[in-house]
Amino acid sequence: MTENNVFDMNSKKREPIEWRRYTKLGIFFIILFAVLLLIFTNVYIVKEGEYKVVRQFGQVVKIDKEPGLNFKIPFIQSTTTLPKHQMTYDVTEAEINTKDKKRMLIDNYAVWRIEDPLKMIKNARTVINAETKMEEFIYSVVRAELGQLEYDEIINDEKSSRGSLNDRITAKVNEVLDRDGYGIVVTDVRMKRTDLPEANEKSVYTRMISERESKAQEYLSRGDADKQRITADTDREVKELLAKAGADANVIRAEGEAEAAKIYNNSFSKDPGFYDLFKTLETYKKTIDDKTVIILPSDSPYARLLMGYTE
Repeated sequence: MTENNVFDMNSKKREPIEWRRYTKLGIFFIILFAVLLLIFTNVYIVKEGEYKVVRQFGQVVKIDKEPGLNFKIPFIQSTTTLPKHQMTYDVTEAEINTKDKKRMLIDNYAVWRIEDPLKMIKNARTVINAETKMEEFIYSVVRAELGQLEYDEIINDEKSSRGSLNDRITAKVNEVLDRDGYGIVVTDVRMKRTDLPEANEKSVYTRMISERESKAQEYLSRGDADKQRITADTDREVKELLAKAGADANVIRAEGEAEAAKIYNNSFSKDPGFYDLFKTLETYKKTIDDKTVIILPSDSPYARLLMGYTE
């Protein structure tokens, strides 16, 4: 047997051995990949602010609340997520009747969270259903509470007990949710807007305008009364001032006339002739005007004076 024939036989023996070795290596990597894939696809992470609900054939078997890495049974178990943080829900606007039989629209919002995921899933099944139930309870409690208040107490900030009202509504809603085992807690219920139904707005606006006009008329009447009082007080003060000024003027005038008479007497006593002339002229001032005709004898002292005779 030649050397070439021996080499060919050895090569044919090695080929099945190498083929089997590569096949086993490939199978190993396939199995390893499948195991790793199976592990990674069945690992789940619980994050902050969430619950992980583990179900087995549709039934809840575990709820993970703490953050971390967890595993589930492949092909048998599945996971869903529920929010753990607080959520805000905008309650649908609703119409209610107040104690004084007035209709109004109330718009609320609620802050809530899932306290017990197992109870929530058992009774509400989903977050949407839980919010729907919560909204029903909020509407019922709000309608009952506001029905005990007057309209003005609700809309007027000065008279409103809205702060304590929100607290009462929140407490009563939580009582109902706890009683029925929904596993959720309402942190706060707040009234963000109050409006009138469109049909009532016109009548209310008309009443408000009438009240404002009545108030304005009251202010005008009060202003007129104050004006008349001030005018009367001013007129009285003016009359008092004028009377006092008149009295003072009379006193001054009397004093001046007395002083003038004194001066006249002193002056006239020094020249009696001048005094007689002065008195005569004074009488003429009072008895003679521009229409008076005087006939005097030529030898009268007054005629002689007018004629320029001084002797």
